[in-house]
Amino acid sequence: MDDHDLYPIGDAARRSGLSVSAVRFYADTGLIPPTALNEAGHRMYDIQAIARLELVRTLRELDTDLDEIRRLLDGGTTLHDLLTTHLEIVERQERTLRARRAVLRTLIKQGGTTAQADLMHKLVSMTDEERERTIDDFWNDVGQDLDVPEGFVDRLRAMRPVLPADPTAAQLEAWIELADLVSDPAFRDAVRTYLRDTYSPPEARLLATEPFQEFMHVSGATLMEELLAAQRAGQSPRSPGVQQAVIRFMEAAAGLSGTPLTPELRDRMADGYRQVPGLLRQIADEDAASGRPVYDSTHGRYLSLVALINGTPAEADHDPIPYAWIADAMRATS
Repeated sequence: MDDHDLYPIGDAARRSGLSVSAVRFYADTGLIPPTALNEAGHRMYDIQAIARLELVRTLRELDTDLDEIRRLLDGGTTLHDLLTTHLEIVERQERTLRARRAVLRTLIKQGGTTAQADLMHKLVSMTDEERERTIDDFWNDVGQDLDVPEGFVDRLRAMRPVLPADPTAAQLEAWIELADLVSDPAFRDAVRTYLRDTYSPPEARLLATEPFQEFMHVSGATLMEELLAAQRAGQSPRSPGVQQAVIRFMEAAAGLSGTPLTPELRDRMADGYRQVPGLLRQIADEDAASGRPVYDSTHGRYLSLVALINGTPAEADHDPIPYAWIADAMRATS
């Protein structure tokens, strides 16, 4: 094939993958005129014109409109800019299709109604600002007149969902459920009741203070993870490294109440850790019997959905805490 060879419209159509009528249409609209006319007045195309026809076919398959193609062929834009723009369009369409898939899957699972379908479509179509406002409204309502230490609700609202730009179907389904829950007055009341019952009593208010929360979720969590790593590695609770780590943990815990780590306090901590599994079972049984809102169906459900949306491990995904092993480590300190 020579660059100066000319081909009749049928050959140009075959080489470009277009129909003859399409090649004729692009010529008639002035988009890609024939290179020349032969003696019989038939349209002839050189290899450059055929290459342009191939490009037009590709762009049309990407739903590029004719005005954009014309600007490209006339030099008003570059192929890179045009393709970049269309990649953004395709990615937005993909996100929309993912959202629709999540809505359809959720509706099928729930046997949803037309009204629910409309609601779910609105939920997944929210802007980032609208999502932020939805979560803020939830915590503003839950925290209103809640008798807990100052700053506690603000620390709770800091754990919030951030739907990624390219969410999975599971993340979208979690957002649909969460957005539906936080907009439900009954769920808001249940979360408020759980937080009030758990953190408002005088004997429990320490749990909601900033030092205790910082210890539980930051410094203490880091120290606890050090202990768990040692336990997973098969280290003895009496090994030097474990002993150093558990002493740091107990000193930090004792510091919450401003008391030194004495042998008596160490023994009480060890006894407490050994008793935790039984206490947890007792609390779970009492909660189930009371009929009151409980963690797993209130704040715990909120946190598990946030973890799924954010792609972070939920509490249930962590290894169980070896309370007896930690108690042995505490007892062994001198």
